[in-house]
Amino acid sequence: MKGLWKYIAPFAPDQSGAAAVLYGLGGIVVICDAGGCAGNICGFDEPRWFSGKKSAVFSAGLRDMDAILGRDDRLVHKLCAAAQEIDAAFAAIVGTPVPSVIATDYTGLRRMAEKQLSIPVLTIDTTGMTTYDTGIIKAFHALLETFTDRTVQRKKGVVNVLGAIPLDMRHPADLDCIRPRLRREGWDTIRLGDTLDDYIHAGEAEKNIALSPAGLAAAQWLQRTFGTPYECRYFGLETLVEQVQAVQAKKILIIHQQIGANALREMLEGTTTAAITVATWFLRDEGCCCDGDIQLREEDDFCVLADNDEFDCIIGDAYFKKALPHFKGTFIDFPHFAVSGRT
Repeated sequence: MKGLWKYIAPFAPDQSGAAAVLYGLGGIVVICDAGGCAGNICGFDEPRWFSGKKSAVFSAGLRDMDAILGRDDRLVHKLCAAAQEIDAAFAAIVGTPVPSVIATDYTGLRRMAEKQLSIPVLTIDTTGMTTYDTGIIKAFHALLETFTDRTVQRKKGVVNVLGAIPLDMRHPADLDCIRPRLRREGWDTIRLGDTLDDYIHAGEAEKNIALSPAGLAAAQWLQRTFGTPYECRYFGLETLVEQVQAVQAKKILIIHQQIGANALREMLEGTTTAAITVATWFLRDEGCCCDGDIQLREEDDFCVLADNDEFDCIIGDAYFKKALPHFKGTFIDFPHFAVSGRT
């Protein structure tokens, strides 16, 4: 039945993706909600809250009448009060279902806020109705359009890693292995998008590496703007490849975000004769698809595809296994933080 999900809980929503991009960049991030969405972001969708790295994230604390009457002046007043206490490089207002339902004018809200603040204001029109990667793309676009210096020249030895967000990775700790790996490959300056300067100087990169479809969208923007070449890549899959090789499967299904799943498929194709299918619940770039790749929409799509003997090996977040009571093959855990929130 369309819209009926019995086994799989909702994935991280778009406002969580936007907030994840903005985390730790030195701005004031305001979640335009009554409190619940900000609580979900901080409590479930952002593991870096527990790592010691600080970020200024606030709930707008909208009350019923504030939302009904569209009292944007109160939100701006709160934002200005926060800006007096925090030395911030910018402010960002991230949308949720509340401003979506009442059709908040984000352009007007931004202009109203910038008249009273001496810092740039970003407004990101997330709705809480789409998945996290849509919010990541919107946040990337806002940051690149606002801050990227169009006058810089590309420099040898500089690489941008785009999409290095915990939500798109297996575990948050996977981010720690990226810089050492790229340094061993000869890159001098490695930018992961975890400082505002990384976006200001994004045009200096000799090459961009996209870790996810959302990162790919940013890489394509930089290619259009600066002519920077890019490649799609994922890190830390060697152990997973060894697990799959031990199974000796004939038909394999990989479920993850598209770039991560593709990277695993490419590594496996050199070591196995198994037929490999990639499926994803999330955004896809058609240029990265192979024949037979599957876009999942409903939980029933997944059950029809995988809860049978069609595949003898399924690789995906262990959380999905709950939806496969009839699957008798081997299930190999390929964690996806936006799906299960496991650290």
